[in-house]
Amino acid sequence: MNIRANAKIYGRVQGVFYRQSTMEAARRLGLTGWVRNLPDGSVETVAEGPAGAVRDLINWCHQGPPAADVVSVDVDWTDATDEFRHFTVR
Repeated sequence: MNIRANAKIYGRVQGVFYRQSTMEAARRLGLTGWVRNLPDGSVETVAEGPAGAVRDLINWCHQGPPAADVVSVDVDWTDATDEFRHFTVR
């Protein structure tokens, strides 16, 4: 069963390759969706795929790439919509 996570990541997460690293992690896990910077300095990601893989990505988001300093991650879980074909940076 596929699920969807919409996560907002707070901390020092812009300018540290967070988006690129998230995309690479999501693609390794076989997920679809996107990741983008937000004006408030946070990063938002939407990921869909098998429940275990989506949870693995969200767990990864709590750490992020080496230069990141993640303070918190807020996640909303829903059913997948299957609207994405790939995982991209927006």
